[in-house]
Amino acid sequence: MDLIFDVSGLTEDKEEFTTSKKDVLKFLKIIGVDSRFISYTPEKIYINNLRFSKFSRKREATFNKQYPDIEVVRNSLFQKICSKSSRHLALEIKPNSRILMPKDDFMIEILMEPYTRKYGVKLVYDGEYDLVVNPIILDDEVNTIFEGIFKGEGLNFVKNENEIYPLANVSLDWINSFLEMDGKDKIENKNKNELATSFSEFLEDVAPQYKENVVKAAEFIETKLEAEK
Repeated sequence: MDLIFDVSGLTEDKEEFTTSKKDVLKFLKIIGVDSRFISYTPEKIYINNLRFSKFSRKREATFNKQYPDIEVVRNSLFQKICSKSSRHLALEIKPNSRILMPKDDFMIEILMEPYTRKYGVKLVYDGEYDLVVNPIILDDEVNTIFEGIFKGEGLNFVKNENEIYPLANVSLDWINSFLEMDGKDKIENKNKNELATSFSEFLEDVAPQYKENVVKAAEFIETKLEAEK
């Protein structure tokens, strides 16, 4: 049974909670929210996985009493993006590693932030690092594959061992739909190859789910070729 906490009675000393990240996360833990499955920002808390976070409506009401200026975002599309992203990151991230982040990338920021608690990683923007975030999205990965084929270069998209790919299986449509709902600027399609773009648009009309299948096929072929060397 979910409990509504009387915040004033959490401790005998009636502990005061500030708006610092440390205190916000501490308060979430006290009311029963698993912060490994939420993304923290000073203005908003984004739920990554509703079931695992245990961030019920009752807990949200308790949280809002203490932090009325921090919005709790229950966006189902964002939760789907987190689910797709975690399939890559669970295999790529090494616990307690230092991860070099791209600058000014909101989507990457909120996807990576929970991993500081999940795996104890440290997100850095300069200096020494163990892994690098590659912000490539699914559309760019597919277009790179098509571009290599049309140029006669074969499968020229290669993943590097020290890179991680949070958005590699997340489409531009999903990202921009979420960003728009959240009041953020959309991301532009970076692909400049007209033939690859036209072919992608054609496939989008006849087989909307083609992108992940293209990537899987490319990975299968690459694995086969490596095995034959």
